Order: sequence, then C-alpha cells, then structure tokens
Amino acid sequence: MALKGTLKRWNADRGFGFIAPASGGHDLFVHISVFPHDGVAPRAGEALEYEFGRGKDGRPCAIRAWRPGSAPLPGHDSVRPRTRPRARSAPTIVLAAIVFVLVAVAYGHIERWQASDARQTSPVLAAEPGRVVQSINATPFRCDGRTYCSQMTSCQEAMYFLQNCPGTKMDGNGDGIPCEQQWCGGSAGR
Repeated sequence: MALKGTLKRWNADRGFGFIAPASGGHDLFVHISVFPHDGVAPRAGEALEYEFGRGKDGRPCAIRAWRPGSAPLPGHDSVRPRTRPRARSAPTIVLAAIVFVLVAVAYGHIERWQASDARQTSPVLAAEPGRVVQSINATPFRCDGRTYCSQMTSCQEAMYFLQNCPGTKMDGNGDGIPCEQQWCGGSAGR
C-alpha cells in the first residue's frame, strides 16, 4: 500500500535521508537503493510516495520510494537498503602484514629456543667416563620412589635414578658412579 510523505532530509554523499509521513508520526529512514533508477537524485522537500517496511534490524524504513505520478521499482522487495562493502584501508592492510611478520618471527625464535633448551637440558648417562650409554629422552626409566642399589636392575637404571631422582642412596663414595659393587663397578657394569 502506497503512503504519502515529504523527503524531509537528504544526505547525497551517503545516499540516505528521512521521510516525514503525511499522516504524521516519526520520520522514516529511506535509502537511495529503494528509489527508481531514473537518473534524478532525490531532493529534500520533494513529495514522495513510499511503502512502509522494516529493515533487517527490525527498525521501520521505506522499502520502496518514488515521486507521485512515476512508477516504483518493479518487484523491489528489499527490506533493508544494500550498502557497499568497505574496502580495506591501506593502514589496516599494512598493520595486518606487520602483525603477521612479528608473529612468524616470534614463532621461529621460540622454536629455536626450545630446540636449544632441549639440547642443553638433556643429560647423557655414562657407565664410564667418556662412554655414552643412553640419552635421558630415550630412557624407559621413571622416578618411582626407589632409592637403593638393591632395587635397581642395571647400571643404566642406577645412573638414571642417581642423576634424576631425589633422595637416592646409591653413591656411597660420592664419585658420581652409583652401585659400584652391584651394577656399575668392575666387570659387572660392563
């Protein structure tokens, strides 16, 4: 149903304005996209006919508008004026690129730091000075509360417990080699 009103205000730069209904009441939003594409720009103060509707946000608006005596847009059932998507501004793109580079650099530094930290903190177990037996990362041993040589099953296990587990009582002479009589001394440890 066509209603009558006057285009009270119009912002040509932004393409919208407000209609003052002839029957009175609140001004009604109107967008350039609901006018016929006849090459004549809307002007404040001109008489209009329009169809009332609601936008996607639920607010009242004109869903079609035209000058008396002309035809409205055919089949135009838009409930909300369409707006152009905003183009990304150059500063936003530059800022996004800078953030991306900083994150990539930080990630690389963290990866290198973790790798070097892992190399520095993985002790190597030795049965004899200069003889590498097993890396801590590949060991099947875990601290489980055992503290004495009689509870161990090998020199490697005793070395692991001595170097990594608190409260062990396996190095009586303090030379860093545990269980010398049972596992790590003489021919028994070799």
